[in-house]
Amino acid sequence: MVQMNFTAETLFTTLQHMPTGEQEKFFSLIARKAFSENNNFSQEEVFGHLKGSEFTADEASDYLEVSIATFRRYCKQGKITASSIVGTSHLYPLANLRELKKALKMVK
Repeated sequence: MVQMNFTAETLFTTLQHMPTGEQEKFFSLIARKAFSENNNFSQEEVFGHLKGSEFTADEASDYLEVSIATFRRYCKQGKITASSIVGTSHLYPLANLRELKKALKMVK
């Protein structure tokens, strides 16, 4: 098990940047585990389900904290590309979104 040290502020900031659906999953997990006998959480238990996640354009723009128009501009500029298309939805891998988010923060 990998031990990671988070401050309350870091965790709170991370939660604020999660898409709404992921926030709901996180707090649902907390609520279920809070009343069980074993309430020690590993990184994998809390965030493991996101490893191979793909986000829609709306979720990706929320994650990056940009408007959908700005996100579409990033796509047009080749800063991020969809990894798959399901119906009319383009899906963007979390790993690529993390890289772009880091790059955007470096520019600021």
